[in-house]
Amino acid sequence: MQHRRDIVSYSGTARRGGPPVSLLLSIAMLAACPRVPAHAQATPPQATPPVEQAAAPATSPDAIKQREQELEAAREQQRKATELQEKLKADIATIGQDRSKLNQQLIDIAGQVRGVETRIADTEARLQPLDGRERDIRTSLDSRRAEIVEVLAALQRAGRRTPPALLVRPEDALQSLRTAMLLGAVVPELRSRAEQLATDLGELVAVRKTISTERDAQARDRDKLREDQTRLAALVDERQRQQSAAEKDMAAEGSRAIALSKQVDNLQGLIAKMEQDLKSAAKAAATASLQGAPATVNGKPNLGAFKDPARLSPAVAFASAKGLFAYPVNGTKIRDFGGSDSASGVQKGISLATKAGAQVTTPCDGWVVYAGPFRSYGQLLILNAGGGYHVLIAGMERISVNIGQFVLTGEPVATMGSTSLVASILATTASQPVLYVEFRKDGTPIDPGPWWAANEGEKVRG
Repeated sequence: MQHRRDIVSYSGTARRGGPPVSLLLSIAMLAACPRVPAHAQATPPQATPPVEQAAAPATSPDAIKQREQELEAAREQQRKATELQEKLKADIATIGQDRSKLNQQLIDIAGQVRGVETRIADTEARLQPLDGRERDIRTSLDSRRAEIVEVLAALQRAGRRTPPALLVRPEDALQSLRTAMLLGAVVPELRSRAEQLATDLGELVAVRKTISTERDAQARDRDKLREDQTRLAALVDERQRQQSAAEKDMAAEGSRAIALSKQVDNLQGLIAKMEQDLKSAAKAAATASLQGAPATVNGKPNLGAFKDPARLSPAVAFASAKGLFAYPVNGTKIRDFGGSDSASGVQKGISLATKAGAQVTTPCDGWVVYAGPFRSYGQLLILNAGGGYHVLIAGMERISVNIGQFVLTGEPVATMGSTSLVASILATTASQPVLYVEFRKDGTPIDPGPWWAANEGEKVRG
């Protein structure tokens, strides 16, 4: 009924020849046209302000319907979570004690997690300029409010096509303008401005549609990521459960490792201490030194060996794996080997800025000789890759493997936190988590650059 009164008032004002109040309100709303609906945003919904709650009583039909929809969505989400848990239990029961199947599942799901992480990051990169363009167009329209009023008032006075009483969407104004120009309802002196306005509104509509599509895809990816992370967590727990059953004294070994780590001041001392004084790490180091170099094919690494998830030694010799490794985490390199470490020193490894909660996987095969906190590095993981090579990975929030464990290329070993945990990086990038990666040969840091794959197609993921 209120809408009908607006239309009547609008028409009456048109006959008097002046712009109606409802039209002026429409223009103000048009210039500040709404952004992409909140339900399509990746950010969580904010609490409704008290004023809005008063404007929309909880007893209204719309409020009741909305609450019913929210309740139904919560029930559906709970149902899916229950189904996923049941399926995970069945999958793990099927795997049983088959180590190769469990390893392959871990590598596959970890790869899926990192793939979805990449898609989400790509979507965010595409949304940034789109959001900026939308803001620019909205600002431009807002700055030309008087011109818009003049053009639409001319449409009204022409009397052939009455604009909507309330232009709450740019699509409405665009349709009104296009129809009016098609019917010749715009006076010649205003036509060029009407055409420009129609062009701007058309671009705004197109940008908003693209943003909505991108955010819908992003929301689907986030749902997929949560499911994959749940599955991965269950598989990791099963892997560690089986490992604990095989190594009865694992907890004691972990505590002893942390105690020993407090007796040394540097990474080289830590590696030596672990591989000499800790039984599980010493066993892993001894195994690594006895393996020898894996066989090659025509003098080149046998990449087919990576397809064996039951292997208990590196698929290829570390020295001959140059150009094959993927970064342990999705991220952007912010510091390179040999550069300044912002503490009057030289960077001995690389630093990768990541997203909070990002999945960390192993870049290579190797034996875990240390897993735990160490000095200013936060959580530290050290792998003996054989042939005198060690890989050090630091800055994670949680490590999910144990000392003495053999891990495969691409296997999940840790997750990032929400901020940087490496002390040397806190001063410059405290707002984001950072992973530090260092390669060593016979105790000396070396440039890891030659080992990283140049593109996605060359990476070995196990």
